[in-house]
Amino acid sequence: MTKQQFLSELQSKLSGLPQQDLEERINFYDEMIDDRMEEGLTEDKAVDEIGSVDDVVSQILSDYPLSKIVREKVKPRRNMKAWEIVLLVLGSPIWISLLISAFAVVLSLYITVWAVVISLWAAAVSIAVCALYSIVMAVVYAFQGNLPAGAALLGLSLFCAGAAILSFFGCMALSKGVVILTKKMFFSIKKLFIGKETDK
Repeated sequence: MTKQQFLSELQSKLSGLPQQDLEERINFYDEMIDDRMEEGLTEDKAVDEIGSVDDVVSQILSDYPLSKIVREKVKPRRNMKAWEIVLLVLGSPIWISLLISAFAVVLSLYITVWAVVISLWAAAVSIAVCALYSIVMAVVYAFQGNLPAGAALLGLSLFCAGAAILSFFGCMALSKGVVILTKKMFFSIKKLFIGKETDK
């Protein structure tokens, strides 16, 4: 891929960014490719070393604040006509309530997912506490001379300790998965706003 093809594709995929930010990023990668070519690399090699356009876009979007993207998209590109303003005002009870409802549904689903994660962590901690308590009680029963009860509690404590260790690993994996899912959700939302704009 040539430098021009790379920059054109990058510009196309980032067309939803504010113009100034878009130009800064295009200039940054333009200079980066030029620097590598000055070091003796061919144009194709210099472009290949940077990575694919999709990887670069993913990196830029992960660092870019969502609020700035939304602000740029919502900002009107032209002055609104009087009838458009009237329609917006008259329709506001409907579209504002729908927007709030959609936001509430998404937020409640997100909170529910984290509530499940927190509940599983609480269960794992409870099992670990049960293991510790069983060990203490096993020692107490052993000192009182009740060896069968002490042995049973020792077995229970070992079972609970194993279950707690497995639970902690499971909860850790689930927590990481939810965090990754959250990042992917935000990335997808950013991509919806940034996606290639059609020519008007």
